[in-house]
Amino acid sequence: MKTLLRLPLLRLLAINLAIGITAAVVMIGGLMWLNPHHLRDLILADRAGGAAFGLLLFGLVVTFGSVAMGTAIMALGRPKDSEPRGGKPIALPATIPARAR
Repeated sequence: MKTLLRLPLLRLLAINLAIGITAAVVMIGGLMWLNPHHLRDLILADRAGGAAFGLLLFGLVVTFGSVAMGTAIMALGRPKDSEPRGGKPIALPATIPARAR
């Protein structure tokens, strides 16, 4: 495991996965604290409330973890202080005449 984290790409993914997991835990903590639409009450009243909580946490970890990792991957090829790529914008006329029947 120690040698795997020396690879820059895997280290980047692991760090961003940890960020995503942290965001998921903060989100589920906020949901349990604020109790929107009585979600906390519903989970605590159920016999299998632990399973519901675990599935909700797992879904949030998968979602936030993949978003954080995907964002890191997409930002890899861009220099830090670069301008947007592409040419100059084409000046289009304000109105384009068209015949109506």
